Amino acid sequence: MTRTRIKICGITREQDLAAAIAAGADALGFVFYARSPRYVTPERAAQLVVHVPAFVTRVGLFVNEPAETVRAVLDQVPLDLLQFHGDEDAAYCSRFGRPWIKAARVKAGFDLLEYASAFAGAPGISGLLLDADVEGYGGGGKTFEWSLIPRNLPLPVILSGGLHPGNIAAAVRAVRPWAVDVSSGVEAAHGIKDAQKITEFIAGVRDADAGLSL
Repeated sequence: MTRTRIKICGITREQDLAAAIAAGADALGFVFYARSPRYVTPERAAQLVVHVPAFVTRVGLFVNEPAETVRAVLDQVPLDLLQFHGDEDAAYCSRFGRPWIKAARVKAGFDLLEYASAFAGAPGISGLLLDADVEGYGGGGKTFEWSLIPRNLPLPVILSGGLHPGNIAAAVRAVRPWAVDVSSGVEAAHGIKDAQKITEFIAGVRDADAGLSL
């Protein structure tokens, strides 16, 4: 059966972490971007990740941070995967000794194939996260036109941007991504997850997967 991987991003509370794990999330995201309402300090993230069981990926999200800042977080938080949402180039992303993914802000006229080609083959690259081109960096709750995604991208696609329980099945069917990433779409308020929405979101992914496997 086709199985789309699922990341729940912007975890700030133990109960939200537990709800995501119980519902079947494959990965949990911790935001180290101080201007985000979902920001967690390294100290807080370290408290949270001790509750993450084996085979659930711990992801750290960064935006245009000095390399020393990323390394300082890694000294405190055992992250499995790094997610870069700013203007970082491949050389920067590859320097931390961890697998990583790079976000692209998709809009009409943006050459996504050229963008992906600049990162394909870089040491540690694990995927390309496609988000809407909105003010700020992620978590804006806005979708983009999925038809803008080329079918021949050279990296695994992680679909993000405005996903929620009501549109996730259609998104998986339309894009057939390797993974999906959600934050605001499963929240009761900024940084506060809704356990029922998480459950419904993951159920929507699995329903779409089952349909694609028929």
